[in-house]
Amino acid sequence: MMLRQFFAAIALVLSCTAQAADIPPDVLARTTTQEVLTILKQDKEIRSGDLSRVYQLVEAKILPNFDFNRMTQLAVGKNWPRATAQQKQALVTEFRNLLVRTYSASLTAFNNQTVEFKPLVLKPTDEDVTVRTEIRQPGGQPIPIDYSMYKTAFGWKVYDVSIDGVSLVTNYRASFATTIRQNGIDGLIKTLAEQSARAGASGKPAARSGS
Repeated sequence: MMLRQFFAAIALVLSCTAQAADIPPDVLARTTTQEVLTILKQDKEIRSGDLSRVYQLVEAKILPNFDFNRMTQLAVGKNWPRATAQQKQALVTEFRNLLVRTYSASLTAFNNQTVEFKPLVLKPTDEDVTVRTEIRQPGGQPIPIDYSMYKTAFGWKVYDVSIDGVSLVTNYRASFATTIRQNGIDGLIKTLAEQSARAGASGKPAARSGS
């Protein structure tokens, strides 16, 4: 579990920081990956386990380029239309906070991994693509990391990440459905907030809702 959470953290970091809508998604991912890996390796505070510095890195390089609204809607699934506008906003906020706190904590364990990008054939009409990568680690098997991205007026955005074939959104959808069935939508909001608070307080990844 911890290993998967670590690579999920890497998956979040290896996102794009789109500043222009015409930059191809794989180019964005590759250039930003190089920048972020350099920061992870050279920043002394991050290397010493300073989570506040990791949060700063996540805020600067990741959050503007993930579509948390779409991610949350997909994760909540068929229960999304049942939520009020206020509940939807709370779900997005708490899901975002949970992901950031959970995976930021794992980034401090980054060490000697490299990233290989698979070729992407991008057609001019493509608006939804998968950027495929592999995390390579000394003495271990490569870990496939795939990014589901779609084109918006503000550039390419990540709306799902698959780690070794397991979709982040799909993985959360099952646990979210269980929590909503047992405690309702407000119960899921409360659970996400509690897990986020625990992750932030302990500096350790939080368990997924319903697990």
